[in-house]
Amino acid sequence: MQSDDCDWFLGSWVQDDSYPVYDASNCPFIGTGFDCLKNGRADKEYLTYRWKPNQCDLPRFNGQEFLERLRGKRMLFVGDSLGFNQWKSLTCMLHSAAPALTTPSQRQGRRHIFLSAVLPSGFVSFLSLLQEYGVSVMIKKNGFLVDVVVDEKIGRILKLDSISTGNQWLGFDVLIFNSYHWWTHKGRWDYFQVGDKLIKEMDRVEAYKIAMTTWAKWVDENIDPSKTRVFFQGVSAVHVIGADWDEPGAKQCIGQTTPVNGSAYPGGSLPAEDVLRSIISRMKKPAFLMDITLLTQLRKDGHPSVYAGQGKALVDCSHWCLAGVPDSWNELLYAALLGSEISFLSTVPYWS
Repeated sequence: MQSDDCDWFLGSWVQDDSYPVYDASNCPFIGTGFDCLKNGRADKEYLTYRWKPNQCDLPRFNGQEFLERLRGKRMLFVGDSLGFNQWKSLTCMLHSAAPALTTPSQRQGRRHIFLSAVLPSGFVSFLSLLQEYGVSVMIKKNGFLVDVVVDEKIGRILKLDSISTGNQWLGFDVLIFNSYHWWTHKGRWDYFQVGDKLIKEMDRVEAYKIAMTTWAKWVDENIDPSKTRVFFQGVSAVHVIGADWDEPGAKQCIGQTTPVNGSAYPGGSLPAEDVLRSIISRMKKPAFLMDITLLTQLRKDGHPSVYAGQGKALVDCSHWCLAGVPDSWNELLYAALLGSEISFLSTVPYWS
C-alpha cells in the first residue's frame, strides 16, 4: 500500500489553506470534548495543517470515493477514547461528503440518512443507511483489547493472555484497533494475570507487549485477510512535559498554537512504538500499522488543552481537537483502502 520510496509516516506538517476538510460547526457528531472552537478556542491556525510525507503526498480524502469503496460494507473501530477520537473524525468527514444529511425523523424519501446511536450490544454506531451506500461505521469501547474480569475478593484482573470477546469483532469488513492510552494510567486494574499467575505490578511496557501479542495471535487465528482488512492505530503522543519539544517552561500543552517544525521530535521515540512494530511485523495475517506517533508528537498545538468543555478544571493534552490531527489518521486509512485489493466478505448491512 505504501510505495517503496515513500514512507507515509515520516514527514512534517505543512500549512494548507484548503484545510480543514470539514467545518466542525456543521458536524452533529463531534460532542463536547473535541469541539475546541465551540468551547472557546480563539486561534484557528491549528486547523490549517496537512500531514506531508517527505517523499510524496497523501491522496486528498474523498468522502464519496470512500463510501463507494465501502459500499454495503461494515467497519468497526475497537479501542479506547483515542479510537473514539478517530471515529468521531471519520463520521464528520463522511457527513461533510454527504450534504443531503437528514435526522432519523426526516429520513423519508431522502437519499442519505445518518444515525448516531448506542445499540443494546454496547456498540456505538454511525450509519449511512440504505439507498446510496449502505455503509456502517461502528465503534466498540475496549481500551485494553484483552480481558478485564472482576473477582469479588481481589478486584479487577487484567488478563494479558486472554481475549474472550473477540467474537464481537467477527463479520466486519474493516477492523481498526487501538490500545495504549489506558496502559499509561493507574487505577483501571488491581492485578495482572498471565496463565494462572496473578501479578500485583509489572513493567507497563512488558504487560503491553504480552497483551498485544495476544491480540496479534487472535487476529492470526480468526481473521481471513481476503475478507477482512485489519488496521492498528499506533501510539498517539501526549504533550505534558515541555522539555520534550525543547520548551521546558511550557505548562503542558496550554497555549500551544503551532506544530513542532521539521520531521524530528526532540523527545525521541516511545518504547511502545517498537513493541507494536515488532509484533505486527511478525503476524501471519497482514495488519496495517498506522504509525502515527511522529505525526502526533509534532502537533503539540492540536490538543483540546483547556478547551475540552470544562475550562481550566480539565487540561486535555492526550486527545485531539476536531477538526484536527485525527483527520490525518483517516487520510492514511483512506490511502490504504485505495490500495487494497481485498474481496470483502459482508455485502449486507447488519440492520437488514
